[in-house]
Amino acid sequence: MENYALNLQQLPGACRPSATVLAITSGKGGVGKTNIAANVAICLANQNRRVLLLDADLSLGNLDLVMDLRSKYNISHVISGRKRMEEIIQHGPKGLRVICGASGLDRLADISEGEQHRLIEHLSGLQQETDTIVIDTAAGISNSVIGFCLASDHVLVVTTPEAAAMADAYGVIKVLVRKKFERPISLVVNMARNPVEGRQVYQRMADVARKFLQTNLYYAGTLLKDERLCMAVRARKPVVLAYPKAQISSAFATLAARVGDAKPGDDLEDSFFQRVMRWLN
Repeated sequence: MENYALNLQQLPGACRPSATVLAITSGKGGVGKTNIAANVAICLANQNRRVLLLDADLSLGNLDLVMDLRSKYNISHVISGRKRMEEIIQHGPKGLRVICGASGLDRLADISEGEQHRLIEHLSGLQQETDTIVIDTAAGISNSVIGFCLASDHVLVVTTPEAAAMADAYGVIKVLVRKKFERPISLVVNMARNPVEGRQVYQRMADVARKFLQTNLYYAGTLLKDERLCMAVRARKPVVLAYPKAQISSAFATLAARVGDAKPGDDLEDSFFQRVMRWLN
């Protein structure tokens, strides 16, 4: 069997003096995407990186619940001009900075040109003082989701072994490929019964992507079902903090190490947030 594991350190592109961007996305909700984003971001911050975690779900953002962060303000208040970015940033564990998502903002592309410029100005400044930006997108293939993914340096697609989740994850990959996304797309299989099941799910999807999309799908890893993760979710605490010695926490650390070293392409001269707006418009 051909090994599709990705050595991210060998990707082309020189380092630039700004953050690399990892978008974590899924075709359907309920596959654990937000939990994965939170735990991966904490693991990256634990490596002495300056990490920014952005909830890019602009209608039903819930990263604040997973991280147990309480704030009256979110990114919509920056868009409207009522707050500055530094006033809405939450400080999480290990030095992690968190920007909570909006509620009820249907489409980022619908905001006015002035609001777009204001948002780019605030966010682009953050990119220059950050090593890694982790984007927790909404689920699905809306313009906003695809825009965030296309502007990123690396896309991590989350699926479970369920047929519907796999089909929807493949739908996301297909859209990205057809939009000419040429940077790495990786797959993580969540809620697997065992490592063999996770690897089989990946291999099935990688074979289909290679056959019908002529693209490589990289293997980011498998996360097994674990009751301690459910307990951590109920306690509103990321599992890597609630149960740091658990197998699932070790799996998150391994996942973060695999996806955290992607290098930006040398063709990406403007900021991540400028690229998002360009794709949306």
